[in-house]
Amino acid sequence: MKLPPLWSGVLIARYKRFLADIRLDDGRVITAHCPNTGSMRAVNVPGCRVWVSWHDNPKRRLAWTWELIELPDGAMASIHTGRANALVQEALEAGTLLPFEPPWTLQREVRTGDSRLDFCLTPEEGAPVWLEVKQVTLKEAGSGYFPDSVSTRGRRHLETLMALRAAGDRAVLVFLVAHDGIDDVRPAAHLDLAYARTFQAACEAGVEVMMLACDITPEQVTACRYRRLY
Repeated sequence: MKLPPLWSGVLIARYKRFLADIRLDDGRVITAHCPNTGSMRAVNVPGCRVWVSWHDNPKRRLAWTWELIELPDGAMASIHTGRANALVQEALEAGTLLPFEPPWTLQREVRTGDSRLDFCLTPEEGAPVWLEVKQVTLKEAGSGYFPDSVSTRGRRHLETLMALRAAGDRAVLVFLVAHDGIDDVRPAAHLDLAYARTFQAACEAGVEVMMLACDITPEQVTACRYRRLY
């Protein structure tokens, strides 16, 4: 995925979930939109180099959007959760990374039961394939973890995937790893034990878990490494 032109600076602070103060390299201090509603544990690090995009839409409250951060260990992370589904869709349509044989029809944001899942692939023959995408940026003790805080919504999505699998459909959880220093992903039992227990139940019920990792530069984010976890 090609990124829009980016400006670099240093993170001063992220606050009120959606706001981040950043000092650009030219000395200006700006307030940027933070497109990430999570805790951003381990990627909200004041003093680190960050990159922002600029938008001239007059309807936007803030013209700047926080896109990337370079962490103290040199790893790059994309904090823009809105790009995760687009990266997975690129990989699906390329047909070179994720193991879903075409032809199929792709639907996005499909409601089923009490949830809305990110993708449904309907093949010409066989059962539908349901995919839910979760962006991962939390790295602790050398491993990647999800979620980075208690996630009732994430647990509900797992329960929906289990119900679909029980009905005979294929159900898949895709961890989109938007941190180029993460090589594996585990449920974060130390942050959300209920999610970790539901994750284990989902795996035992036949829900597939896949990891799609990215290379990240200020020019582009490229989904390039696939690994099946469960």
